[in-house]
Amino acid sequence: MDAISTRRPLTIRLCQPRGFCAGVDRAIQIVVLALKKYGAPVYVRHEIVHNRYVVEGLQNLGAVFIEELSEIPPEHRECPVVFSAHGVPQSVPEDARARNLFYLDATCPLVSKVHKQAMRHQRLGRHVLLIGHAGHPEVIGTMGQLPEGAVTLVETEADIARFQPGDASALGFVTQTTLSVEDTAGLIKALRAKFPDIQAAAAESICYATTNRQEAVKETAPGADLFLIVGAPNSSNSMRLVEVAERAGAKMALLVQRASEIPWHAIGNISTLGLSAGASAPEIIVDEIVNAFRDRFDVNVELAVTATETEEFPVMRILRDVELTAADMAFVNGAG
Repeated sequence: MDAISTRRPLTIRLCQPRGFCAGVDRAIQIVVLALKKYGAPVYVRHEIVHNRYVVEGLQNLGAVFIEELSEIPPEHRECPVVFSAHGVPQSVPEDARARNLFYLDATCPLVSKVHKQAMRHQRLGRHVLLIGHAGHPEVIGTMGQLPEGAVTLVETEADIARFQPGDASALGFVTQTTLSVEDTAGLIKALRAKFPDIQAAAAESICYATTNRQEAVKETAPGADLFLIVGAPNSSNSMRLVEVAERAGAKMALLVQRASEIPWHAIGNISTLGLSAGASAPEIIVDEIVNAFRDRFDVNVELAVTATETEEFPVMRILRDVELTAADMAFVNGAG
């Protein structure tokens, strides 16, 4: 009997959209194009996106990742330094200018929009409440747009209950872009209940890609024996997808960075697998995981399309004269 025919059938519900969002794609392109235009090394402050595979791929191309600008040797002062997609406090470009460094800001335009929303609140005389996770680079960057004490971070309803403003009639809120839509809605409801005069941002803060990926997982999870999210433990949007899958009805939901992390011994006799990827997870790893299941199961892939994304964020003008080819991005996108 053919070995293939003895394999258990497995339906993989593959979420679409999944993986890279426009902001992540743009940030990686900026590093790749800078390497093509200026040569190695190109320095990158903090992980360009929260994905170890992407970081290692860029390191192989000549990128050097640092946490502080002081790590750049004096002899490399003219080499480009790229700021990550998560955004940085205003003190970072100020430090770069003081050091006469050449920097390229790869902050996601949707994160920059939140920065502007926070600054608008302050300009209108409001104390800013930021819904987000302490220590996340995006939160550090957003809080760093305003003077010390102008922003208060709230993570839970308990934080809201404890918060006592100087003037409850002069408050505004913004949110981290990668949060759970449901959790954030609960916190906003609590804020409005305690502070009826609080002002929302002029536009939605949670980005389209976070919302779309959560909606796709929510629709795909019911009845799934296992739901895998490709992403990194320090990726906020990826961790939220695991939570969404569990809440939406998947019997088990796990975060994996590579196919090698799939706990085959714990999976059991599954017949339906949900599969998606966080906004900083490359498609090449999704392919790797599908192939790992093909090696063990008789796989049928069902594409679960819940939205079509057409957003594209152009790189900065100084890099637009460099051609970006499919081969340049094959290390994350695969061969096609």
